[in-house]
Amino acid sequence: MTPTPRLQIESGKVVLTGEWTLAALLPELAQLQSRLAADGLADLSWDLTALERLDSAAAVLLWRAWNERWPAELSISATCRRTLERVAAAPVVSGTGKATLPGPVERIGYLVLGVLDNARGLVTMYGQMLLDLGYLLRHPSEMPWKEIGANIYKAGALALPVTGLVGFLIGVSLSYLSALQLRSVGADLFIVNILGISIIREIGPVLVAVLVAGRSGSAMTAQIGVMRVTEEIDALSAMGVSRSIRVVLPKLLALTVVMPLLVLWASGIALIGGMLSALLQLDISLAHFVENLQRAVPVANLVIGLSKGLVFGFIIAWVACHFGLRVKPNTESLSANTTTSVVTAITLVILVDAVFAIATRNMGIPQL
Repeated sequence: MTPTPRLQIESGKVVLTGEWTLAALLPELAQLQSRLAADGLADLSWDLTALERLDSAAAVLLWRAWNERWPAELSISATCRRTLERVAAAPVVSGTGKATLPGPVERIGYLVLGVLDNARGLVTMYGQMLLDLGYLLRHPSEMPWKEIGANIYKAGALALPVTGLVGFLIGVSLSYLSALQLRSVGADLFIVNILGISIIREIGPVLVAVLVAGRSGSAMTAQIGVMRVTEEIDALSAMGVSRSIRVVLPKLLALTVVMPLLVLWASGIALIGGMLSALLQLDISLAHFVENLQRAVPVANLVIGLSKGLVFGFIIAWVACHFGLRVKPNTESLSANTTTSVVTAITLVILVDAVFAIATRNMGIPQL
């Protein structure tokens, strides 16, 4: 039978007897707590030599009764002292039980620091990419052609169906809505100008960038993140293989190369959809549409659209690889960084598109 824990005061000394463990304390816990909380008890001498056992739960109870400081006089066995010393060395935890939420200024501060940290990481990755390219120019035999080809296939060839379908539907929708407005003012032929400039210059590149960011960008972040979780990145470093050359650089180069081609493909399919809708809505023949498209849309618009695709592809891969390498070895971090990667890439694409619009506002627009 477990000896009952007892607390007695004898000649100004607190004497503890019995077995002071969690199982033994539970039946007498309320009574013992009230006696330990008595005023002036912590300032007396304590005799714990008669204790048969002392576990961590009882040690915490005693340490709090002593106001988290050692009594002036304490008689105790070496084993029980070590248990109390472990409790005394433990960090102090607030007992309020309420989480303190950061204020608005603190939240803004965390947000700014997070943005600066990510910006520093992106700049570091960009510099590492330049160093890797310089190294590969000096050692062309180490160029990761297989990895680049695999990423071109995954991010480019496999994305053709979805980008073509969405482009066709966007072209049909834009042509149909424009036809309704142009027909009311007798400006049917201007549908060629509207579709040509808007799709080739703006809608095509941005649409493909959003689709690729959600499809290929998230896949890149998740792939690198899983490699971080399974410690494959660390294994590459242990084998002397550069993770930036074998993992990051192929994704950057592949998506930068393939994005202009996807923009050209999606824009062409969107124009075909617009041509068919114009034929059905405004009775504009396909031959007439193509003939007027060459006059209404200068080649500069195509150059601007392809240039946007080039920049957007690099931004998406750049952001995806950055957040993939920031993944910590747990699934929550993987999902959070994948989401952040897609949102950040789309936001940067829209910001860069606005910069393009301002910088090229006088290029490729026919003067009436």
